[in-house]
Amino acid sequence: MLKLYEHPMSAFAMKVKMALNEKGLEYEALIPAGMMDGSAAGEFVAASPRAEIPALIDGDVEVFDSTIILEYLDDKWPTPPMRPASPAERARVRMIEDVMDTHYEPNNWGTMEVMRAKRATGAQGDQMVAYARRNIEQLQRWLDQQLGDRQWFNGDQFGWGDICVAPVLGRSTIGYGYPIATPRLAAWFERTRQRPAVVKVFDQLQAVLANLPDFPALIAAGKVKRQYRDHRLEWMIAAGGLSVVQDGIAKGNIRFSRLPG
Repeated sequence: MLKLYEHPMSAFAMKVKMALNEKGLEYEALIPAGMMDGSAAGEFVAASPRAEIPALIDGDVEVFDSTIILEYLDDKWPTPPMRPASPAERARVRMIEDVMDTHYEPNNWGTMEVMRAKRATGAQGDQMVAYARRNIEQLQRWLDQQLGDRQWFNGDQFGWGDICVAPVLGRSTIGYGYPIATPRLAAWFERTRQRPAVVKVFDQLQAVLANLPDFPALIAAGKVKRQYRDHRLEWMIAAGGLSVVQDGIAKGNIRFSRLPG
C-alpha cells in the first residue's frame, strides 16, 4: 500500500490526497513525529530530505514535493488523468498551481501565524491580517478570470487545476472565514466540495481545525517551531512582521529549512 506522510492542514498534502482519492488509490496517511518542532527523523526524512510534507513512499520509490508527487501519480496511474490533454492546457494549470503555492498559500500561512499562533497582536496583528485579506481578495479575482466560463479549472473535467486551487481556497474559507470574492468562483467551489474525493479531505481538515491545540503555549514551551522559508518568509516581512522573524530567531521558536544529507 502507498504511504503518505502528511498533515490534514497542509494544502500541499491535501492536493495529493485529492488526487489519490480521485484515482481510487489506497494509501496510509501518516503525520510525521517531530514535524512540529523540527526534530523529525527516520523514514520520513529519508523520503523527504528537507523534512517537509508531503512525502510519498511506493515500495522502494520515495517522492517528495507535492507537484512531483502529482506527476508521479499521473505517470504511474494515468486513469483517470489529472493533467489536461494538450501541452498548452497543461502549462496553464501548472501556472495556476504555481500562483496558488507561491502567492496565495503564504497568506493562509501568515493568517495562521497571527490569528492562531498569536505571533503578532494589537495594531500589528490587525495590519498583517488586513494585508492577507487584501491579497486573498485580489488573488480570488485573478482566479475568477482564470476560470472564466469553464466548468472546472482543468477544463471540461475535474483535474489538476482544481485540486491545486481547492485546498488553498478551502483554507481561506473553511479555516479563516474569508468570503469568496466572486459568484462564479463561489459556484465552482460548491461544485468542488460535492466531490467525494474532496469531501473526505475537507472533513479531515475541519476535524483538525475544531480541535487545535494552544499554539501560543506550545510555541513558548518550544514544542512548536514553525518553518519560515521562501514565500512565507517574504510574506511575513512584506506584511509588517519583520519583528516577528527577529523575535522568533532570538527565542528559537521559528526554524528554517534543513539541508539534505
